[in-house]
Amino acid sequence: MYQTLTTQLEKNILIITINRPDKMNALNQLMMQELGLVMDEVYSNRNIKGAIFTGSGEKAFVAGADISEFLSLSPKQGGELAKSGHVVFHHIENSPKPIIAAVNGFALGGGCELAMACHFRIASENAKFGQPEVNLGLIPGYGGTQRLTQLIGKGKAMELMMTGDMITAAEALSWGLVNHVVKQEELLPKAIAILQKIQAKAPLAVARVVKCVNAALDKDQDGYEAEIREFAACFSTKDLQEGAAAFVQKRQANFTGE
Repeated sequence: MYQTLTTQLEKNILIITINRPDKMNALNQLMMQELGLVMDEVYSNRNIKGAIFTGSGEKAFVAGADISEFLSLSPKQGGELAKSGHVVFHHIENSPKPIIAAVNGFALGGGCELAMACHFRIASENAKFGQPEVNLGLIPGYGGTQRLTQLIGKGKAMELMMTGDMITAAEALSWGLVNHVVKQEELLPKAIAILQKIQAKAPLAVARVVKCVNAALDKDQDGYEAEIREFAACFSTKDLQEGAAAFVQKRQANFTGE
C-alpha cells in the first residue's frame, strides 16, 4: 500500500516503519504524503489503539530531508512544502490515540521534527538528534523551531539550531527531548510496553489529556479553560462510571471508549 513506509498491526498497536534504507530513511515529498495517509488510518481504524514510528535498520530513524528535492524549489513552493509538513505533523501531534517515536539512530532535520511531533520519544543508545538546516542555508520548516523550543527551552534550542550540532541520546534524555534511552534491541519492546499500559486506561480520557497538554502550548487557547471543559466532558462518559465503580469495587476497570 505504501512505497516509503511499512506497517504492522499487532495487538491493536500499529508499528509504522520509515522504509528508505538506501537513503538513510530521508524524508521526501512522497513520504510526507504517505505519513498523512497512515495517520488517516490511525484516526479511522478502530482496531488501532496506538502507534509507533520507527526507522528501518539500526542506523537511522530519519536522517533528514531529501535535499535533492530542494534545489529547484521557488520561495512559493518552499512555503507550500512547509505548510504540507505542518498539516501532517499537526495531525500526529493531535492524534487522540497515543503516538510514540522509537528513535533508532539519526533523527536529523525533518526526522527530528517527526519525532518531536509524536506524543513522546524513546531512543536507542546510538540515537542522535539535531536540526542542522543552517548548514544548508535553511531553517527547520516542519515545526522544529517551535517544538524544539517547547521541549528543551529557548537557550538550548537556539544553540542547537544555530550551530547545527547533534546531541547524543544521553544528552537528549538529560535535556528532556526523550523520555527513555534503551539498548537497540529493547527499543520496540519498551515502546510497545508503554502503549499496552496506556491501552488499559480510558481511551477518551487519554485523548483529552492530549488535547489539554497541547492546549497549554497553543497561544490561541487557554489551557486552563481547556482542562475545565475536558474534565467536565468526562462526566458524560460510560468510562468514568466504569472507572469509578471499578475503583470502589477494587477490581480492574473494563473501559470501552464510550
